[in-house]
Amino acid sequence: MADSISRTADPVERSLYESRVKIYPRSVTGRFARWRWLMVWLTQLFFYGAPWLQWNGRQALLFDLNERRFYVLGLVLQPQDFIYLAALLVISALALFFFTAIAGRLWCGYSCPQTVYTEIFLWIERRVEGDRSARMRLDARPWGPEKLVRKGGKHLLWIALSLFTGFSFVGYFSPVRELGPALLVPGETPWLWFWVFFYGFATYGNAGFMREQVCKYMCPYARFQSALIDMDSLVIAYDSARGEQRGARSRKTDPRDAGLGDCVDCTLCVQVCPTGIDIRNGLQNECIACAACIDVCDDVMDRMGYPKGLIRYTSGNAVARGWGVPQMLRRVWRPRVLIYGALLSVLILAWLWSLSHRRDVDAVLIKDRGSLARMVSNGAIENTYRLQVTNSQESTRRFALEVQGLEGLRIDSDTALTVGPAASASMPVRLVLPGTLAAEHAGQSLRVTLVVSPDGARPDSAASVRADAVFIVPR
Repeated sequence: MADSISRTADPVERSLYESRVKIYPRSVTGRFARWRWLMVWLTQLFFYGAPWLQWNGRQALLFDLNERRFYVLGLVLQPQDFIYLAALLVISALALFFFTAIAGRLWCGYSCPQTVYTEIFLWIERRVEGDRSARMRLDARPWGPEKLVRKGGKHLLWIALSLFTGFSFVGYFSPVRELGPALLVPGETPWLWFWVFFYGFATYGNAGFMREQVCKYMCPYARFQSALIDMDSLVIAYDSARGEQRGARSRKTDPRDAGLGDCVDCTLCVQVCPTGIDIRNGLQNECIACAACIDVCDDVMDRMGYPKGLIRYTSGNAVARGWGVPQMLRRVWRPRVLIYGALLSVLILAWLWSLSHRRDVDAVLIKDRGSLARMVSNGAIENTYRLQVTNSQESTRRFALEVQGLEGLRIDSDTALTVGPAASASMPVRLVLPGTLAAEHAGQSLRVTLVVSPDGARPDSAASVRADAVFIVPR
Protein backbone atom coordinates (compact mmCIF):
# COMPACT_ATOMS: atom_id res chain seq x y z
CA MET A 1 0.00 0.00 0.00
CA ALA A 2 2.76 2.42 0.96
CA ASP A 3 4.64 1.57 -2.23
CA SER A 4 1.50 2.31 -4.25
CA ILE A 5 1.05 5.71 -2.57
CA SER A 6 4.73 6.49 -3.11
CA ARG A 7 4.53 5.65 -6.81
CA THR A 8 1.40 7.79 -7.21
CA ALA A 9 2.97 10.77 -5.49
CA ASP A 10 6.12 10.75 -7.61
CA PRO A 11 6.44 14.09 -9.45
CA VAL A 12 6.07 14.05 -13.21
CA GLU A 13 8.64 16.11 -15.06
CA ARG A 14 7.20 18.05 -17.98
CA SER A 15 9.02 20.30 -20.41
CA LEU A 16 7.82 23.89 -20.69
CA TYR A 17 9.13 24.00 -24.27
CA GLU A 18 6.95 22.60 -27.02
CA SER A 19 8.99 21.05 -29.80
CA ARG A 20 8.00 22.17 -33.24
CA VAL A 21 6.25 19.61 -35.43
CA LYS A 22 6.80 20.52 -39.07
CA ILE A 23 3.60 21.43 -40.87
CA TYR A 24 2.99 20.41 -44.46
CA PRO A 25 0.05 22.53 -45.66
CA ARG A 26 -1.94 20.94 -48.45
CA SER A 27 -2.74 23.02 -51.54
CA VAL A 28 -6.31 24.22 -51.81
CA THR A 29 -8.49 25.94 -54.39
CA GLY A 30 -11.64 27.95 -53.95
CA ARG A 31 -13.01 31.47 -53.70
CA PHE A 32 -11.00 32.45 -50.62
CA ALA A 33 -7.81 30.98 -52.12
CA ARG A 34 -8.40 33.18 -55.16
CA TRP A 35 -8.84 36.21 -52.88
CA ARG A 36 -5.57 35.38 -51.14
CA TRP A 37 -3.69 35.12 -54.41
CA LEU A 38 -5.27 38.33 -55.64
CA MET A 39 -3.90 40.07 -52.55
CA VAL A 40 -0.50 38.41 -53.11
CA TRP A 41 -0.38 39.84 -56.62
CA LEU A 42 -1.59 43.30 -55.59
CA THR A 43 0.75 43.66 -52.61
CA GLN A 44 3.82 42.34 -54.43
CA LEU A 45 3.23 44.31 -57.60
CA PHE A 46 3.15 47.39 -55.40
CA PHE A 47 6.12 46.38 -53.25
CA TYR A 48 8.43 45.40 -56.12
CA GLY A 49 7.13 47.99 -58.61
CA ALA A 50 6.67 51.18 -56.57
CA PRO A 51 10.41 52.00 -56.24
CA TRP A 52 10.75 52.04 -60.03
CA LEU A 53 7.96 54.55 -60.64
CA GLN A 54 9.12 58.04 -61.58
CA TRP A 55 7.58 61.40 -60.66
CA ASN A 56 8.95 64.73 -61.88
CA GLY A 57 12.22 63.08 -62.83
CA ARG A 58 12.82 61.40 -59.49
CA GLN A 59 11.66 58.30 -57.64
CA ALA A 60 7.95 58.53 -56.84
CA LEU A 61 8.24 56.83 -53.45
CA LEU A 62 11.54 57.43 -51.67
CA PHE A 63 12.34 57.73 -47.97
CA ASP A 64 15.70 59.46 -48.22
CA LEU A 65 17.14 59.23 -44.72
CA ASN A 66 20.47 60.79 -45.70
CA GLU A 67 18.81 63.96 -46.96
CA ARG A 68 16.03 63.71 -44.34
CA ARG A 69 13.26 63.94 -46.92
CA PHE A 70 10.37 61.66 -47.80
CA TYR A 71 9.07 61.79 -51.37
CA VAL A 72 5.51 60.47 -51.79
CA LEU A 73 4.28 61.12 -55.33
CA GLY A 74 3.94 64.91 -55.49
CA LEU A 75 4.57 65.44 -51.77
CA VAL A 76 7.95 66.30 -50.32
CA LEU A 77 7.90 65.76 -46.56
CA GLN A 78 10.58 67.46 -44.48
CA PRO A 79 11.53 66.46 -40.89
CA GLN A 80 8.96 68.92 -39.51
CA ASP A 81 6.28 67.07 -41.50
CA PHE A 82 6.85 63.73 -39.79
CA ILE A 83 3.72 64.40 -37.74
CA TYR A 84 1.78 63.33 -40.85
CA LEU A 85 3.53 59.97 -40.86
CA ALA A 86 2.86 59.54 -37.14
CA ALA A 87 -0.81 60.35 -37.74
CA LEU A 88 -0.87 57.80 -40.58
CA LEU A 89 0.42 55.12 -38.18
CA VAL A 90 -2.35 56.00 -35.71
CA ILE A 91 -4.92 55.76 -38.52
CA SER A 92 -3.50 52.37 -39.55
CA ALA A 93 -3.71 51.06 -35.98
CA LEU A 94 -7.30 52.27 -35.59
CA ALA A 95 -8.21 50.74 -38.98
CA LEU A 96 -6.80 47.44 -37.71
CA PHE A 97 -9.05 47.69 -34.63
CA PHE A 98 -12.05 48.58 -36.79
CA PHE A 99 -11.73 45.70 -39.26
CA THR A 100 -10.80 43.22 -36.53
CA ALA A 101 -13.97 44.09 -34.60
CA ILE A 102 -15.97 43.48 -37.77
CA ALA A 103 -14.34 40.37 -39.24
CA GLY A 104 -11.42 39.18 -37.14
CA ARG A 105 -7.91 38.77 -38.53
CA LEU A 106 -8.49 39.87 -42.12
CA TRP A 107 -5.08 41.53 -42.16
CA CYS A 108 -3.35 38.31 -41.11
CA GLY A 109 -5.18 36.13 -43.60
CA TYR A 110 -4.77 38.24 -46.71
CA SER A 111 -2.29 41.12 -46.45
CA CYS A 112 0.29 40.48 -43.72
CA PRO A 113 3.80 40.17 -45.24
CA GLN A 114 4.38 37.00 -43.22
CA THR A 115 1.29 35.39 -44.76
CA VAL A 116 2.01 36.70 -48.26
CA TYR A 117 5.62 35.54 -48.39
CA THR A 118 4.82 32.20 -46.78
CA GLU A 119 2.22 31.69 -49.53
CA ILE A 120 4.83 32.51 -52.21
CA PHE A 121 7.48 30.26 -50.63
CA LEU A 122 4.96 27.42 -50.32
CA TRP A 123 4.08 27.82 -53.99
CA ILE A 124 7.77 27.43 -54.90
CA GLU A 125 8.05 24.45 -52.55
CA ARG A 126 5.06 22.73 -54.14
CA ARG A 127 6.40 23.28 -57.66
CA VAL A 128 9.80 21.82 -56.78
CA GLU A 129 8.97 19.10 -54.24
CA GLY A 130 5.29 18.34 -54.88
CA ASP A 131 2.18 18.64 -52.75
CA ARG A 132 1.78 17.61 -49.12
CA SER A 133 2.22 13.83 -49.37
CA ALA A 134 5.11 14.13 -51.83
CA ARG A 135 6.94 16.56 -49.52
CA MET A 136 6.42 14.29 -46.53
CA ARG A 137 7.79 11.30 -48.45
CA LEU A 138 10.76 13.36 -49.67
CA ASP A 139 11.65 14.46 -46.12
CA ALA A 140 11.40 10.88 -44.84
CA ARG A 141 13.65 9.57 -47.64
CA PRO A 142 17.42 9.31 -47.03
CA TRP A 143 19.64 11.83 -48.78
CA GLY A 144 20.37 11.02 -52.40
CA PRO A 145 20.83 12.79 -55.75
CA GLU A 146 17.11 13.45 -56.31
CA LYS A 147 16.54 14.79 -52.81
CA LEU A 148 19.66 16.93 -53.02
CA VAL A 149 18.58 18.43 -56.35
CA ARG A 150 15.04 19.13 -55.21
CA LYS A 151 16.02 20.59 -51.85
CA GLY A 152 18.92 22.54 -53.31
CA GLY A 153 16.79 23.91 -56.15
CA LYS A 154 14.09 25.00 -53.75
CA HIS A 155 16.53 26.84 -51.51
CA LEU A 156 18.27 28.52 -54.47
CA LEU A 157 14.90 29.89 -55.62
CA TRP A 158 14.08 30.97 -52.06
CA ILE A 159 17.44 32.74 -51.71
CA ALA A 160 17.08 34.49 -55.08
CA LEU A 161 13.61 35.76 -54.18
CA SER A 162 14.78 36.80 -50.70
CA LEU A 163 17.72 38.81 -52.07
CA PHE A 164 15.48 40.50 -54.63
CA THR A 165 13.07 41.31 -51.80
CA GLY A 166 15.92 42.78 -49.75
CA PHE A 167 17.10 44.79 -52.77
CA SER A 168 13.58 46.14 -53.34
CA PHE A 169 13.21 47.06 -49.68
CA VAL A 170 16.48 49.01 -49.64
CA GLY A 171 15.30 50.67 -52.86
CA TYR A 172 12.71 52.57 -50.84
CA PHE A 173 15.49 54.27 -48.85
CA SER A 174 18.18 54.64 -51.50
CA PRO A 175 17.38 55.53 -55.14
CA VAL A 176 16.71 52.14 -56.67
CA ARG A 177 18.02 53.01 -60.15
CA GLU A 178 21.38 53.88 -58.62
CA LEU A 179 21.36 51.03 -56.11
CA GLY A 180 22.34 48.23 -58.49
CA PRO A 181 25.46 49.97 -59.88
CA ALA A 182 26.39 51.15 -56.38
CA LEU A 183 26.32 47.59 -55.02
CA LEU A 184 28.76 46.49 -57.73
CA VAL A 185 31.47 48.90 -56.56
CA PRO A 186 33.69 46.89 -54.17
CA GLY A 187 33.97 48.33 -50.67
CA GLU A 188 31.96 51.47 -51.42
CA THR A 189 28.55 50.47 -50.06
CA PRO A 190 28.98 48.07 -47.11
CA TRP A 191 25.86 49.33 -45.34
CA LEU A 192 23.71 48.93 -48.44
CA TRP A 193 24.93 45.35 -48.78
CA PHE A 194 24.27 44.77 -45.08
CA TRP A 195 20.64 45.87 -45.30
CA VAL A 196 20.01 43.93 -48.52
CA PHE A 197 21.32 40.77 -46.85
CA PHE A 198 19.61 41.53 -43.54
CA TYR A 199 16.16 41.95 -45.02
CA GLY A 200 16.76 39.07 -47.45
CA PHE A 201 17.80 36.82 -44.57
CA ALA A 202 14.72 37.84 -42.57
CA THR A 203 12.49 36.97 -45.53
CA TYR A 204 14.27 33.65 -46.09
CA GLY A 205 14.09 32.66 -42.43
CA ASN A 206 10.57 33.83 -41.66
CA ALA A 207 8.81 32.59 -44.80
CA GLY A 208 10.96 29.53 -45.44
CA PHE A 209 11.49 28.08 -41.97
CA MET A 210 9.70 29.85 -39.11
CA ARG A 211 6.36 30.35 -40.89
CA GLU A 212 3.58 29.62 -38.39
CA GLN A 213 6.02 30.14 -35.48
CA VAL A 214 6.03 33.88 -36.25
CA CYS A 215 2.23 33.98 -36.15
CA LYS A 216 1.90 31.82 -33.05
CA TYR A 217 4.72 33.12 -30.85
CA MET A 218 6.26 36.31 -32.19
CA CYS A 219 3.36 38.39 -33.50
CA PRO A 220 1.70 40.43 -30.73
CA TYR A 221 -1.52 40.77 -32.74
CA ALA A 222 -2.48 37.17 -31.94
CA ARG A 223 -2.26 38.01 -28.24
CA PHE A 224 -4.52 41.04 -28.10
CA GLN A 225 -7.02 40.13 -30.84
CA SER A 226 -9.32 38.62 -28.20
CA ALA A 227 -9.74 42.12 -26.75
CA LEU A 228 -10.89 43.41 -30.13
CA ILE A 229 -13.48 40.80 -31.06
CA ASP A 230 -16.67 39.69 -29.37
CA MET A 231 -19.50 37.25 -30.00
CA ASP A 232 -20.80 39.36 -32.89
CA SER A 233 -17.49 39.58 -34.80
CA LEU A 234 -17.31 37.57 -38.02
CA VAL A 235 -14.81 34.76 -37.53
CA ILE A 236 -14.15 31.38 -39.11
CA ALA A 237 -16.14 28.81 -37.16
CA TYR A 238 -17.18 25.18 -37.37
CA ASP A 239 -20.92 24.54 -36.98
CA SER A 240 -20.73 21.77 -34.40
CA ALA A 241 -24.53 21.45 -34.14
CA ARG A 242 -24.63 20.49 -37.79
CA GLY A 243 -21.32 18.61 -37.99
CA GLU A 244 -21.46 16.30 -34.96
CA GLN A 245 -21.30 13.34 -34.64
CA ARG A 246 -18.38 13.04 -37.02
CA GLY A 247 -17.76 9.91 -38.95
CA ALA A 248 -16.82 8.42 -42.30
CA ARG A 249 -19.61 7.23 -44.58
CA SER A 250 -20.36 6.62 -48.23
CA ARG A 251 -22.10 9.20 -50.36
CA LYS A 252 -25.24 7.07 -50.46
CA THR A 253 -25.53 6.89 -46.66
CA ASP A 254 -28.13 9.13 -45.07
CA PRO A 255 -26.22 10.70 -42.16
CA ARG A 256 -29.38 11.13 -40.08
CA ASP A 257 -30.24 7.44 -40.32
CA ALA A 258 -26.67 6.59 -39.30
CA GLY A 259 -26.78 9.03 -36.37
CA LEU A 260 -24.05 11.19 -37.93
CA GLY A 261 -23.61 14.87 -38.60
CA ASP A 262 -22.34 16.40 -41.85
CA CYS A 263 -18.64 16.23 -40.88
CA VAL A 264 -17.09 13.17 -42.55
CA ASP A 265 -13.96 13.50 -40.37
CA CYS A 266 -11.67 13.67 -43.41
CA THR A 267 -9.26 16.02 -41.53
CA LEU A 268 -8.67 18.01 -44.74
CA CYS A 269 -9.43 21.20 -42.80
CA VAL A 270 -6.41 20.40 -40.63
CA GLN A 271 -4.19 19.42 -43.57
CA VAL A 272 -4.70 22.74 -45.38
CA CYS A 273 -4.23 24.92 -42.29
CA PRO A 274 -0.91 26.81 -42.45
CA THR A 275 -0.70 26.90 -38.64
CA GLY A 276 -1.75 23.27 -38.19
CA ILE A 277 -4.82 23.79 -35.98
CA ASP A 278 -8.14 21.96 -36.03
CA ILE A 279 -10.83 24.58 -36.46
CA ARG A 280 -13.37 22.06 -35.19
CA ASN A 281 -11.97 22.61 -31.70
CA GLY A 282 -13.21 26.21 -31.75
CA LEU A 283 -11.61 29.58 -32.41
CA GLN A 284 -7.93 29.64 -31.43
CA ASN A 285 -5.40 32.45 -31.34
CA GLU A 286 -3.26 30.55 -33.86
CA CYS A 287 -5.99 30.92 -36.52
CA ILE A 288 -4.92 33.57 -39.04
CA ALA A 289 -8.31 33.63 -40.80
CA CYS A 290 -6.91 32.53 -44.16
CA ALA A 291 -10.17 30.59 -44.82
CA ALA A 292 -8.35 27.64 -46.42
CA CYS A 293 -10.45 25.34 -44.24
CA ILE A 294 -13.64 26.90 -45.63
CA ASP A 295 -12.56 26.25 -49.24
CA VAL A 296 -11.63 22.62 -48.67
CA CYS A 297 -14.69 21.87 -46.51
CA ASP A 298 -17.04 23.39 -49.10
CA ASP A 299 -15.41 21.17 -51.71
CA VAL A 300 -16.02 18.09 -49.56
CA MET A 301 -19.62 19.13 -48.91
CA ASP A 302 -20.14 19.49 -52.68
CA ARG A 303 -18.80 16.02 -53.33
CA MET A 304 -20.98 14.54 -50.58
CA GLY A 305 -24.07 16.40 -51.78
CA TYR A 306 -24.41 18.34 -48.50
CA PRO A 307 -25.04 22.10 -48.16
CA LYS A 308 -21.92 24.26 -47.98
CA GLY A 309 -21.03 26.25 -44.89
CA LEU A 310 -20.16 23.60 -42.33
CA ILE A 311 -17.10 25.77 -41.78
CA ARG A 312 -17.84 29.40 -42.65
CA TYR A 313 -17.46 33.03 -41.75
CA THR A 314 -19.99 33.59 -39.00
CA SER A 315 -20.24 34.95 -35.47
CA GLY A 316 -20.31 33.19 -32.13
CA ASN A 317 -23.87 34.34 -31.47
CA ALA A 318 -25.00 33.21 -34.92
CA VAL A 319 -23.69 29.69 -34.33
CA ALA A 320 -25.03 29.49 -30.78
CA ARG A 321 -28.51 30.84 -31.63
CA GLY A 322 -28.92 29.52 -35.13
CA TRP A 323 -29.16 32.93 -36.77
CA GLY A 324 -29.29 33.38 -40.50
CA VAL A 325 -27.12 35.79 -42.50
CA PRO A 326 -29.49 38.83 -42.20
CA GLN A 327 -29.71 38.53 -38.41
CA MET A 328 -25.95 38.09 -38.14
CA LEU A 329 -25.13 41.08 -40.35
CA ARG A 330 -27.52 43.33 -38.44
CA ARG A 331 -25.43 42.77 -35.30
CA VAL A 332 -22.19 43.71 -37.06
CA TRP A 333 -22.89 47.46 -36.73
CA ARG A 334 -22.85 47.52 -32.94
CA PRO A 335 -21.63 50.37 -30.66
CA ARG A 336 -17.99 49.24 -30.61
CA VAL A 337 -17.78 49.19 -34.40
CA LEU A 338 -19.62 52.49 -34.77
CA ILE A 339 -17.24 54.19 -32.31
CA TYR A 340 -14.19 52.81 -34.12
CA GLY A 341 -15.68 53.84 -37.46
CA ALA A 342 -16.50 57.37 -36.29
CA LEU A 343 -13.02 57.91 -34.83
CA LEU A 344 -11.39 56.48 -37.94
CA SER A 345 -13.46 58.71 -40.24
CA VAL A 346 -12.68 61.85 -38.23
CA LEU A 347 -8.96 61.08 -38.17
CA ILE A 348 -8.81 60.36 -41.90
CA LEU A 349 -10.70 63.56 -42.78
CA ALA A 350 -8.55 65.62 -40.41
CA TRP A 351 -5.38 64.08 -41.84
CA LEU A 352 -6.44 64.74 -45.43
CA TRP A 353 -7.51 68.31 -44.62
CA SER A 354 -4.25 69.03 -42.81
CA LEU A 355 -2.21 67.51 -45.63
CA SER A 356 -4.07 69.48 -48.30
CA HIS A 357 -3.54 72.74 -46.35
CA ARG A 358 0.13 72.07 -45.62
CA ARG A 359 2.38 75.01 -46.47
CA ASP A 360 5.05 74.34 -49.05
CA VAL A 361 7.43 76.78 -47.36
CA ASP A 362 8.63 76.98 -43.78
CA ALA A 363 10.75 79.66 -42.11
CA VAL A 364 12.61 79.73 -38.80
CA LEU A 365 14.25 82.89 -37.40
CA ILE A 366 16.84 82.28 -34.66
CA LYS A 367 18.50 84.99 -32.59
CA ASP A 368 22.28 85.19 -32.80
CA ARG A 369 23.45 84.12 -29.35
CA GLY A 370 26.88 85.66 -29.81
CA SER A 371 25.50 89.20 -30.04
CA LEU A 372 22.08 89.84 -28.54
CA ALA A 373 22.08 93.55 -29.45
CA ARG A 374 24.61 96.23 -30.30
CA MET A 375 24.68 99.93 -30.95
CA VAL A 376 25.74 101.10 -34.40
CA SER A 377 26.02 104.58 -35.96
CA ASN A 378 23.80 107.43 -34.75
CA GLY A 379 22.60 105.43 -31.75
CA ALA A 380 20.76 102.85 -33.85
CA ILE A 381 20.29 99.36 -32.36
CA GLU A 382 21.09 96.27 -34.40
CA ASN A 383 19.99 92.67 -33.68
CA THR A 384 21.38 89.77 -35.73
CA TYR A 385 19.48 86.59 -36.60
CA ARG A 386 19.87 83.45 -38.68
CA LEU A 387 16.97 82.78 -41.06
CA GLN A 388 16.39 79.27 -42.45
CA VAL A 389 13.82 78.79 -45.20
CA THR A 390 12.69 75.34 -46.36
CA ASN A 391 11.19 74.96 -49.82
CA SER A 392 8.98 71.86 -50.23
CA GLN A 393 8.28 72.43 -53.91
CA GLU A 394 10.34 70.70 -56.56
CA SER A 395 11.36 73.92 -58.28
CA THR A 396 13.74 76.72 -57.36
CA ARG A 397 11.94 79.63 -55.67
CA ARG A 398 12.88 83.17 -54.67
CA PHE A 399 11.53 84.68 -51.45
CA ALA A 400 11.20 88.31 -50.42
CA LEU A 401 11.67 89.38 -46.78
CA GLU A 402 9.76 92.05 -44.88
CA VAL A 403 9.80 92.88 -41.16
CA GLN A 404 6.65 93.84 -39.26
CA GLY A 405 5.64 94.54 -35.69
CA LEU A 406 7.76 97.59 -34.82
CA GLU A 407 7.48 100.93 -36.56
CA GLY A 408 10.74 102.13 -38.10
CA LEU A 409 12.44 98.74 -37.89
CA ARG A 410 14.21 97.85 -41.14
CA ILE A 411 16.25 95.05 -42.66
CA ASP A 412 19.91 96.02 -43.07
CA SER A 413 20.93 92.97 -45.11
CA ASP A 414 19.70 91.09 -48.18
CA THR A 415 15.91 91.23 -48.52
CA ALA A 416 15.64 88.21 -50.80
CA LEU A 417 16.66 84.57 -50.63
CA THR A 418 16.75 81.88 -53.34
CA VAL A 419 16.10 78.28 -52.29
CA GLY A 420 16.60 75.25 -54.53
CA PRO A 421 14.01 72.53 -55.18
CA ALA A 422 13.07 70.50 -52.09
CA ALA A 423 15.90 72.13 -50.20
CA SER A 424 16.71 74.46 -47.32
CA ALA A 425 18.81 77.61 -47.31
CA SER A 426 19.88 80.02 -44.60
CA MET A 427 21.19 83.57 -44.41
CA PRO A 428 22.05 86.15 -41.75
CA VAL A 429 19.44 88.85 -41.18
CA ARG A 430 20.28 92.16 -39.48
CA LEU A 431 17.41 94.23 -38.12
CA VAL A 432 18.14 97.87 -37.29
CA LEU A 433 16.05 100.31 -35.25
CA PRO A 434 16.95 104.03 -35.72
CA GLY A 435 18.41 105.82 -32.66
CA THR A 436 15.46 108.23 -32.28
CA LEU A 437 13.06 105.28 -31.94
CA ALA A 438 15.45 103.12 -29.90
CA ALA A 439 15.42 105.71 -27.08
CA GLU A 440 11.66 105.28 -26.74
CA HIS A 441 12.00 101.52 -26.19
CA ALA A 442 15.16 101.46 -24.07
CA GLY A 443 15.41 98.33 -21.89
CA GLN A 444 12.58 96.52 -23.70
CA SER A 445 12.30 93.21 -25.51
CA LEU A 446 9.94 93.68 -28.43
CA ARG A 447 8.24 90.95 -30.48
CA VAL A 448 8.74 91.33 -34.22
CA THR A 449 7.76 89.26 -37.25
CA LEU A 450 9.72 88.49 -40.38
CA VAL A 451 7.40 87.79 -43.32
CA VAL A 452 8.77 85.45 -46.00
CA SER A 453 6.83 85.73 -49.27
CA PRO A 454 7.32 83.80 -52.53
CA ASP A 455 7.91 85.97 -55.57
CA GLY A 456 4.65 87.49 -56.72
CA ALA A 457 2.83 86.94 -53.40
CA ARG A 458 1.77 89.75 -51.08
CA PRO A 459 3.01 89.66 -47.46
CA ASP A 460 -0.58 89.27 -46.24
CA SER A 461 -1.41 86.38 -48.59
CA ALA A 462 -1.86 82.75 -47.54
CA ALA A 463 1.30 81.79 -49.44
CA SER A 464 3.49 83.85 -47.09
CA VAL A 465 4.86 82.51 -43.83
CA ARG A 466 5.75 84.38 -40.67
CA ALA A 467 8.70 83.84 -38.38
CA ASP A 468 8.47 85.47 -34.95
CA ALA A 469 11.45 86.69 -32.96
CA VAL A 470 12.39 89.11 -30.16
CA PHE A 471 14.15 92.43 -30.81
CA ILE A 472 16.18 93.58 -27.80
CA VAL A 473 16.79 97.27 -27.07
CA PRO A 474 19.43 97.68 -24.35
CA ARG A 475 19.30 100.53 -21.82
